[in-house]
Amino acid sequence: MSQPPPNNALSRRKFMAGTVSAAAAAPLLASRAKAETPIGAQPKLRQPVVTSLRINKQAYELSLDTRTSLLDALRDHIGLTGTKKGCDHGQCGACTVLVDGKRVLSCLSFAVMNDGKEVTTIEGLSSPDGKLHPMQQAFIDHDGFQCGYCTPGQIMSAIGCVNEGHAGSEDDIREYMSGNICRCAAYPNIVAAVLQARGETRGA
Repeated sequence: MSQPPPNNALSRRKFMAGTVSAAAAAPLLASRAKAETPIGAQPKLRQPVVTSLRINKQAYELSLDTRTSLLDALRDHIGLTGTKKGCDHGQCGACTVLVDGKRVLSCLSFAVMNDGKEVTTIEGLSSPDGKLHPMQQAFIDHDGFQCGYCTPGQIMSAIGCVNEGHAGSEDDIREYMSGNICRCAAYPNIVAAVLQARGETRGA
């Protein structure tokens, strides 16, 4: 004749009851642990960092998340909305600006990476008296835009292209401006504008 199990023995019923109780308590324990996490334990990545940017010859000090792109800093924190957000993946060129005179896709560059550097946007091209930059005027003269959304990036890229020495011929301009997409297909007029302005643009 079999003997009944002692009171402290683990039966199937006790095992199942304990498992269900533990599963029910897990979310409560997790939420309590989360609530008790000290504020100082937050990832440093999310803490704002004071970043000094020099944009269009004007100094700015911004408190930014380290993951803030240069594009978002320009548009959302400074209000320079001439630089456009197109694909936000570095594929269309609409966000092109000049950093220390070189072309940069601002959607792919963190603002903190440009601390202390000279950033030039489309708003910084014209002279204080309102006279347009030669490249801006050339785009108007040759009707190098239609909807205009890509135009700021096209103009900034064109200036960079000339200063890099890549505007020697129509083929060179097409090749080295190929990263700037125009959905309106104003490419022949854009090339003509660059050809017109390249002499006045070098070093400008």
